Amino acid sequence: MALPLPSTALPPARPFPPNWRLSLLIGLYEALWHLLLPLVLLFLWRRGRREPLYRQFWSERWGRTHTALDRPLWVHSASMGEIRGAAPLVHALLAAGYPVLITTVTPAGRSAAQKLFEPSIAAGRAQVAFMPFELGWVVRRLIRQVRPRAAIMTEIDTWPVLLTTLRRQGVALCIVNAQYPKKSIVRDQRWGGFRAALFQAYELVLCKSETHAQRFRQVGCERVLVAGETRFDLPVAPQQLACAQVLLRQWGLDRRPVVCFASAVAGEDELFMQAFEQVQSGLAQAGFSRALFVYVPRSPQRFDAVAQLFQTAGLRVARRSLILDASLQARPDAPDMYGIDVLLGDSLGEMYFYLALSQVVVVGASFVPLGAHNVIEPLALKKPVMVGPSIWGIEYPGVEALAAGVLQQHMNIASLSTALLKLLTDRSAYASAMAGAQAFYAEHGGATQKHMHVLQTWLEQR
Repeated sequence: MALPLPSTALPPARPFPPNWRLSLLIGLYEALWHLLLPLVLLFLWRRGRREPLYRQFWSERWGRTHTALDRPLWVHSASMGEIRGAAPLVHALLAAGYPVLITTVTPAGRSAAQKLFEPSIAAGRAQVAFMPFELGWVVRRLIRQVRPRAAIMTEIDTWPVLLTTLRRQGVALCIVNAQYPKKSIVRDQRWGGFRAALFQAYELVLCKSETHAQRFRQVGCERVLVAGETRFDLPVAPQQLACAQVLLRQWGLDRRPVVCFASAVAGEDELFMQAFEQVQSGLAQAGFSRALFVYVPRSPQRFDAVAQLFQTAGLRVARRSLILDASLQARPDAPDMYGIDVLLGDSLGEMYFYLALSQVVVVGASFVPLGAHNVIEPLALKKPVMVGPSIWGIEYPGVEALAAGVLQQHMNIASLSTALLKLLTDRSAYASAMAGAQAFYAEHGGATQKHMHVLQTWLEQR
């Protein structure tokens, strides 16, 4: 059963910064930002060689974000993943009549936001911009121009100058989909607690789980409630699912094992190639057809390098960008997929398509010490999900999913390959895994409603 709606009873917010020591550290941090600003500008310019958006919209970085929105809610999500995770909540805020300014740090995040909220942007109810630099006078300029009704951060944002300036300027401040991984709190305590103390800037903390809530309380946050994870409320892109079903039949994949390696990062490619080889060998011994591996690198900058790596290793690779058109239909010159080992997912925003083609999903950034990427999307499609040893970044819902048996964790590639073979060759085990994923996903839905239940009461006080 899903968690009940959280109570809206909240104690009054405390002043921030709470003491002279933290105020001094924040001042030193901002002074360091002024000193290192030329290096920051150089970094952004150099990144612009590969991602041109880094060289555009410079005025926004300096706080010059002109808007026609009337006292909007300022929602900040640092990356593309956070933008996608917060999308159900942003849509709910827009549906409730609140204008919304969405800021992000990365070009991928900006592009994702533009696409996700395109109708609201066209209607003049939403706007997307880059986050301003960590300089008090820059943040104050943005506040003067935008006049936000409140600022809503997502996940684990702790920008010292941004948070401090918002509070000093009297802007109501909260964080949603909030998480505080164990690894982060241990590191913060080791480094003197500066970052941990910054969370006290939030007048309201809406957490993913009680475990995270306890950690926020541990570092001094008082207005902490559990509201769940809004990623569980993401729509599942029916058009992508329909296209996948057509290609499953057209390519004969409904009679062939298919495994998706989703959001793979640098350092995992060679490891996953070992899994390819071990799975193919095991399938051959069991009398099954060769598997197709759907491989989706996390970063678009790696698409070409990954394709070259696989081809050099003797794998037959088909790139989505070359064999499918914009509507996910096979091009006339597309190869016979029966002879293909790897379908390379070299596109953005089509993850549900890749997942729908697959029977089992392995989530990347978990076989290197990066904490794993989102496991909610494959669970939404009732797919059995596997991860490696590093899952600190998905502590919620990772811990709960492991306990429920819908997420498998493997410490090495040999164990992963054995488990993949089990699910690909044992129909009973596969059906049980799918049923468990469906039940788990249904149990954890409704987080957007829980967030809105608290936020609307909180915003009425602004």
